[in-house]
Amino acid sequence: MVQSMSLRLQLLLLQALIIFTTVVGTGIVAGALQERHLREAYLDRMIGVAQSVARLPAILDAFDTPDPAAIIQPIAEVIRTASNVTYVVVTDENGIRYSHPNPDRVGELVSTDPSAPLSGEMWVGTQTGTLGESWRVKVPLYGLDDEIVGTVSVGILESSLREEFMGDLNWLLIALGGSVLLGLFGSAWVTSIIRRRIYRLEPKEIASLVGSRETMLHGLSEGIVNVDEGGRITLVNDAALALLGVDIGALAGRPAAEALEQALVEVLERGEPEGQLVLAGERILVARSTGTELDGRTVGATLLIRDHTELHALLRQMDGAQSLTDGLRAQAHEFANKLHVVSGLLELGRVEDARAFVERAGRGGPLGIAGDDSVVDNAELAALLMVKSSQARELGISLEIRDSQVVDELGDRDAAALAGGDLVTVIGNLVDNALEACSAGDRVRLSLATGGDDLIITVEDDGPGISPELYDSVFVEGVSSKLPDLGEGDRRLHRRGIGLALVRRVVRRHGGQVSVGRSTLGGACFTVRLPLGARGATELERSTR
Repeated sequence: MVQSMSLRLQLLLLQALIIFTTVVGTGIVAGALQERHLREAYLDRMIGVAQSVARLPAILDAFDTPDPAAIIQPIAEVIRTASNVTYVVVTDENGIRYSHPNPDRVGELVSTDPSAPLSGEMWVGTQTGTLGESWRVKVPLYGLDDEIVGTVSVGILESSLREEFMGDLNWLLIALGGSVLLGLFGSAWVTSIIRRRIYRLEPKEIASLVGSRETMLHGLSEGIVNVDEGGRITLVNDAALALLGVDIGALAGRPAAEALEQALVEVLERGEPEGQLVLAGERILVARSTGTELDGRTVGATLLIRDHTELHALLRQMDGAQSLTDGLRAQAHEFANKLHVVSGLLELGRVEDARAFVERAGRGGPLGIAGDDSVVDNAELAALLMVKSSQARELGISLEIRDSQVVDELGDRDAAALAGGDLVTVIGNLVDNALEACSAGDRVRLSLATGGDDLIITVEDDGPGISPELYDSVFVEGVSSKLPDLGEGDRRLHRRGIGLALVRRVVRRHGGQVSVGRSTLGGACFTVRLPLGARGATELERSTR
């Protein structure tokens, strides 16, 4: 039945129940306190009246007269009327009344036990007498020689107490009733506000929306990070955690400026609806944001991140494949020309000239590796070097590779330094930078060597080089000495300063070092030292914890 009720009715009934319970509880407590205060006030009054009568000289003197009641009765009635009590009864030591509101009861024996006050004690309690049930006080009455000569009893009917209590209770009930009505109107108003805030949705609709939202957020391949007006992260989906390589505790509830990479924070704050390439850890991401400012005020923002690493790798592979295709086409064309020359010489009968021409042509073709006749057994590295050599020849750049056999000679103990294609990432980015810095006729040299427990990779060129002022900052993301000839929109997605930053992060993860300086060829020289053996494996294990 509860589920069939609308949310508005449920809220109203629940609030009404809370108000009713609170008001009734408050009324009961207030009534109990009111009754107690009323009784305490009458008790103080009755004790005061009884003790005053017991000490009154006229009362004490009347006991020595032949008819004490004739003196005591008028005095007791005046005191009773003035003090607003039901009765003031004075008795002798035998319990004979000398005063009573009903004069016919004077001279009779009291209807209740007077032993307590006659023993010298004050007694307080409820008893039923000739006037009915009453709440009374009894005190001893002492004579001139301090002997007990009688008692004084002062009381008020319980019915009178209840009548007075009910008279005060009416006002309390009116106040409580007004509170209930005010609370109900307030509940209806609050219910209306809540309904407007939740767009008048019912619980089932809200649950369905929340379920759909969770399914959508955690099912998206695009990472989503929400921040509030204070810059704290309020929502992160599974894709964002995977792309950033962290768990939920590292992001949720923390300031975005502390939990996210600085490049992501800048995109988040600035707002980038078209998207921008950023480096987060060792991932290349496309980050978009709505911005944290709107019309000069701070607002919540949403950061959308998409993995660009695989796309970046695919684009590089495609470029390499295109270069390889062009190289093979050039090789086929060149080979056909050579065959034509050999064929012509043979037709002319100049066999020795044909043999000399073949010897001058040499072995291998455009896909050979200059400076090193051996191709490494590492298939990925071999493919990379062959493609880079082909690219260099197309650009008219001489790419010299020295000691590529060093990689073949590394044992299983050195596998840590080559894990996950990291060596390909380092060499590929450094060679790409060198080729971009050079022009036709320039030289690029790649050297591989071992020194102690380190694999030393050196890439140098005779291009324009790098200014010494940039040596410390060239590995920072976004810093580059080259500006792309692209439009504003394309520049965001072809952002410079990514490759070298990625190289440094990969090298540091292995516990190695990368530096830049002046090459002996005249351009820039990049040197990478990767630890091998047990030291390299230890550093890699630490970085993955």
